[in-house]
Amino acid sequence: MLNSQLLFILLIATVAGIILFRLYTVLGRRTGHERPPQDGYRLNRSPKQTGSDNVVALPDRTARAETLDKPADPLARGLLDIKLGDRSFETEAFLAGAKQAYEMVVTAFAAGDRKDLRPLLSDEVFAAFDSVIRGREENKQKVEFTFIGFREAKIAHAALKGRTAELTVNFTAQYISATTDADGKVIEGDAKTVRSVNDVWTFTRDVRASDPNWTIVATHGEEA
Repeated sequence: MLNSQLLFILLIATVAGIILFRLYTVLGRRTGHERPPQDGYRLNRSPKQTGSDNVVALPDRTARAETLDKPADPLARGLLDIKLGDRSFETEAFLAGAKQAYEMVVTAFAAGDRKDLRPLLSDEVFAAFDSVIRGREENKQKVEFTFIGFREAKIAHAALKGRTAELTVNFTAQYISATTDADGKVIEGDAKTVRSVNDVWTFTRDVRASDPNWTIVATHGEEA
């Protein structure tokens, strides 16, 4: 009986030893060159570390903002800068307003109406217009003026300088104008002939100001 139990224990031990030996040969043992288990789950948080083919570099949002492409054309770039400085700015709306201002100014200038001129002009431009009006008054001259319309009006220059938006507009306008002396004699122009002129006016505005109006700061004109 004792011999049978001893034989059974030896048999069990032998089977256990065989199983352990097969596990050892199948699983092997670490040699120190295996990849650590956690390596496969490591997140590369740096967008510049791109050594592994499995790591996708994330874009740098700050770099993208700084290198945002702007229009190559200086006029388009200037208009964009003004739009970024004043979200309410619209090119077509400005141009429509500039044309209205032009007609108001040339009509008021011909009539010698300082009241209508003053809000639209800078101090320097108003002083120049006022000087001409004063000279006509002193010489008892009058201007007969009829505005006909525009052949063309387009923005030629745009820039944002600090808080100041600056836009230059080329006007090709038509009107009838005749200046007479104290005796009613025409001394300049023609009361029956339509004249075409090319005027270049510059408008400015503080983009942070609540006042939406633009001021004319420079004028230059010549016969078309």
